[in-house]
Amino acid sequence: MRMLRTLPLLMLCLPLAAFAQVREAGEDRADLAPSNWSLGVAAGGRGELYAGEGRHHRVVPLFGYEGERFYLRGITAGYHLVQNERFVLDGFLAGRLDAMDADDFGRRALASHGIDRDRLDDRDDAVDAGISASWRGAAGELQLDLRADIADVSGGYEADLSYRYPMQAAGLLITPSVGVSVLSADLADYYYGTLDEEVARGVIRYRPGRATVPHVGVTLAKPFAQKWRAIADFNYQALPDEIQDSPLIEDDTDGVVRVFVGIARSF
Repeated sequence: MRMLRTLPLLMLCLPLAAFAQVREAGEDRADLAPSNWSLGVAAGGRGELYAGEGRHHRVVPLFGYEGERFYLRGITAGYHLVQNERFVLDGFLAGRLDAMDADDFGRRALASHGIDRDRLDDRDDAVDAGISASWRGAAGELQLDLRADIADVSGGYEADLSYRYPMQAAGLLITPSVGVSVLSADLADYYYGTLDEEVARGVIRYRPGRATVPHVGVTLAKPFAQKWRAIADFNYQALPDEIQDSPLIEDDTDGVVRVFVGIARSF
């Protein structure tokens, strides 16, 4: 049922394919820098997710490097273990920017769920290590991403399978995508459940357990003034019942929109 809600958003991206040119072997992907080094600034935002939180924003520096083997893409650093025109296998480290301060919850919203905000702990950012395998062809790119928390924040892991279709249209580099992520129980419990320490203080015990999250998105890039590039990324995640039912989540929230916009200069 969740996937049925996601498919109409994907269909909005598909008509672009009739007027766009697929790039060979994954070239000119909107989320990759066109030269070795790039530097800029970006702002990210998340729609209403946690109870009483409202919209969540964060500004971060934007660093990029695309070398023969090593790459740096924002909060991800990786190394091409295997690389050819059709297949790439990477090892990587990546930040997980899902932190939530307890004080940012809405006191009244939590109270309506039977929770005293003062008894909650913060949810912290994490660092993941993983491997990523991608297969490229004229029909697009399929990627399998496996990552695990190495900072011992949640102690969990995530597996993601996604499909991308890089193209060009109207002077834009466009990369629509669709996929599904599986969150381990430890990961989902940490960010969407209540912790043992909180339960010991009298907070309701809730553990969503392993969760499957479909997602759809599109990344746009607009080169201008020779070495500059504007970037925008839009992503929608359809939340499963296990997460929707959490007392930490805003009422009637069945999905969350994440938006990322930035500008960078290549060197």
